[in-house]
Amino acid sequence: MHPEPITFAVLGPLRGWHGDTEIDPGPPKQQALLSLLLLRSGHPVPLHEILDVLWGENPPDTALTVVYRHVGALRRLLEPELPARGSSRWLTRGAGGYRLDVAADDLTRFRDLRQQAAGAAEKGRPDTAAELLTRALARWRGPVGTGLPAEIRSHPVFATVDNERLTAIKTAAEYASTAGPEIAARVLELVRQAATGHPLDEALQARLMLLLAGTGHQAEALRVYQSVRTALADELGLDPGAELRAAHRRVLQPDSVPPAAPGPAPAAPMTRPAQLPAGLSVFAGRHHELDRLRELSDGPAPATLVTIGGMAGVGKTTLGVQWAHRIADRYPDGQLHLDLRGFHPDGVLTSAGALRVLLEALGTPPGGVPSGLDARSALFRSLLADRRVLILLDNARDSAHVLPLLPGAPGCLTVVTSRHQLYDLAVSHGATAVSLDPLPAGEATALLSRRIGGGRTEREPEAAAEIVELCGRLPLTLAMVSARAAMNPGFTLSAIAAELRRDRDGPDPFSGFTGETERSDARSVFDWSYRVLSPEAARLFRLLALHPGPDCSRTTAEVLAGTPGAELRRSLTELLRASLITEPAPGRYGCHDLLRAYGAALARSAPDTGPARSRALDHYLHSAHAALSLLYGDRAPFRLDPAVDGASPLTFTGPADAAAWIDTELQVLLAVVERPGDGDTGRQRWQLAVLLDPHLDRTGRWAAQRRIQTAARTAALRLGDKHALACTERALGFAEGRSDRYPEADRHLDHAVALFTEIGDQGGQARTHRLIAFLANRRGEHHRALDHYRVAAELYLSIGQVTGRAAVHNEAGWTYILLGDYAKALDECRPAIDHHRAAGDLNGEAAAWDSLGYAQHHLGAYDEARESFGNALRIYREVYDRYLEADTLSHLGDTEQAAGHPAAASAAWQQALTILDDLAHPDATALRTKLTTLDRSL
Repeated sequence: MHPEPITFAVLGPLRGWHGDTEIDPGPPKQQALLSLLLLRSGHPVPLHEILDVLWGENPPDTALTVVYRHVGALRRLLEPELPARGSSRWLTRGAGGYRLDVAADDLTRFRDLRQQAAGAAEKGRPDTAAELLTRALARWRGPVGTGLPAEIRSHPVFATVDNERLTAIKTAAEYASTAGPEIAARVLELVRQAATGHPLDEALQARLMLLLAGTGHQAEALRVYQSVRTALADELGLDPGAELRAAHRRVLQPDSVPPAAPGPAPAAPMTRPAQLPAGLSVFAGRHHELDRLRELSDGPAPATLVTIGGMAGVGKTTLGVQWAHRIADRYPDGQLHLDLRGFHPDGVLTSAGALRVLLEALGTPPGGVPSGLDARSALFRSLLADRRVLILLDNARDSAHVLPLLPGAPGCLTVVTSRHQLYDLAVSHGATAVSLDPLPAGEATALLSRRIGGGRTEREPEAAAEIVELCGRLPLTLAMVSARAAMNPGFTLSAIAAELRRDRDGPDPFSGFTGETERSDARSVFDWSYRVLSPEAARLFRLLALHPGPDCSRTTAEVLAGTPGAELRRSLTELLRASLITEPAPGRYGCHDLLRAYGAALARSAPDTGPARSRALDHYLHSAHAALSLLYGDRAPFRLDPAVDGASPLTFTGPADAAAWIDTELQVLLAVVERPGDGDTGRQRWQLAVLLDPHLDRTGRWAAQRRIQTAARTAALRLGDKHALACTERALGFAEGRSDRYPEADRHLDHAVALFTEIGDQGGQARTHRLIAFLANRRGEHHRALDHYRVAAELYLSIGQVTGRAAVHNEAGWTYILLGDYAKALDECRPAIDHHRAAGDLNGEAAAWDSLGYAQHHLGAYDEARESFGNALRIYREVYDRYLEADTLSHLGDTEQAAGHPAAASAAWQQALTILDDLAHPDATALRTKLTTLDRSL
């Protein structure tokens, strides 16, 4: 007897059935895994993507075990008859992950109906297309993943499928004007619902207006326009875009312009970018792919979205640039180019960061770039409405990385390169995919000939053919070997091939460079480029490879090399021309990860490696100390040793200058802590980690905070330094508490107290007790917090530390606020202000003003509270503490709301939200909810 078939539905809450019997899909994590596999049905889902969906950036140590357990449970769910160790027919392992060969019926049917609708529209039957789309949309019972935890639901894999629904609704709205009244009414209701959830989507709102006017609701259509115009002005500071304005004109003049999809409108002046990199003069081959791309651009309906994919080094970017130059004249409004760094080992350029760069390239002043991702995406689409711009997006991580960067204008072309296959762009946005394989032998030989001269390959055709094969027919490796051959015209190709062959057959094989490889596979190819460098450039290349971060400034390069600026510039130029380093931004220099590994291996045996590393570590440590002292006051629990000669630590003109440097170098500073070099004692690394602690805490980077403090504690343990261990135990304990890992926090903080007590550091003890009290307040243990504050106050009193006692007054005052004893809070906060002011501690004084204001707010003394918050804001802006400025603005909004001034409350909260979004701080979520609730009540 065969088991009854199993079916699933994902467009809404996940549901499944064996025949007519509904099944239990299991706990939330298992449901999330099953949903992910269903959304990727028929395709392998890598383990790293599964871990990212289920846990985000910080999966627990047991994550893989949990995944394996859920996979086993899903196999039993799919096939109850499966033996304990039997092989599943439907859920199989492969390609580094899992593949489910069962589709969700509702999603499959939805996509089939959308495809049928597209076919009907192509045949000139828009009424049929509209009816098919309403049937497709009827399959939806809510957003994908409904019922899953919010942190899982927010993953782009779910948002991408949700976006298919929104696209279908917009398309249905375009066709509904020619459909019957029943279909038009059903589409109108769908568009109304979608427009409510996407108030700033101008394309959607424009379609709603036209559909309302076409069904006799002109007054409502005009109200929609006014509402959207107001929202755009209030939230983005923008006027309606061309699409919305065109819809408005059609609503006002229904007789002169028939209902239709929004059309073009006059465009505002915009900077005309011309950002395409130079085309490769020695480009050769790719005839088949260029023919395919020519078809896409020359056809009756030119493509608007093209993806170019393939393995690393296969020439995706080169082909994209070459094609873009050939068709650039068809896009008179300009060309944009951006490297998204999707696979860079030290961090991706986020969608929000990419939009900032693109918007500024289109002429938006830096201060005019909105803070949120959705707002930036909306502005980008508005700027490109009715324009013809070519956009080349290089090295995308996945479809979700690119989606916010797509223009809405039909006259634009977006070309995306990625080593991943971008399924979602093809499924939901109709992208045409062009995949690259290694070059055919003939084209690879032609590329070699173009680079080194046809005469040499004609004289030694067999050696040329062997070089091509030894290079794996990859453009990247061929270019590296060709550079060596071109610079040394006296070398025979036979000699070059023989050396490549020896390397391939030796302990460092070369042939593995054709994919995700071991570091040593490319050694022989890198040798060809390295050996022709001048001694100065070769030395700089080795030293730059020691740099731990994604890139470094010219100043840091000078520190590493210990050479003056003019000599350094010559060496940097030589390395750039040899393609051994890159310049991702003006004055910043990076290196491909394989080249970095190669250079680091060379540096290990060089005599100047140790001094160069010491100079760089001291440069970052002392510069960070100067910057963070300006931002948060000098709260370091240690004195820095003098910087070594040549470290050249930076000085800063003020807090804003210091904050800009920290923002630019933060990823580098984190990498310095986490990546010890050969011979590194760990002293500078643990000190840098402790210095960074307040910044990471204030800006909400709690995962990074915990990560680097763990590395710092390891360094302190290896040093055997009790003071270092006490400082890092304290920092790690606080970071664990920030992550709500309280048992671990208690263990580390208790150990820190014991160590500070053992070495007689009363200030260290006091600071640790304050952190214990802070975490006690987070747990609601306010009386326990007060006990620790009393201990801290006594310790500060015994050593005469005024600022410490003032901080305890303020923090105890805040605790009394949490307890509801506002009179005692006032008694604590007022002396805190006086003591901090007397000591010249601006940060402490601002914090005490904020606490005083919050106590006054709870006592109903709203005027006094406003004054206190105003004092706090003035100081926070002076010292450039943006997070606490946002925190005080949030408190001010609370006071304005309580005082019956909702408009003022909204203004304060919006200012705070702008700052928090700019910092990507987790607190933004709760504040956005408060604003939404307030707006609904107005």
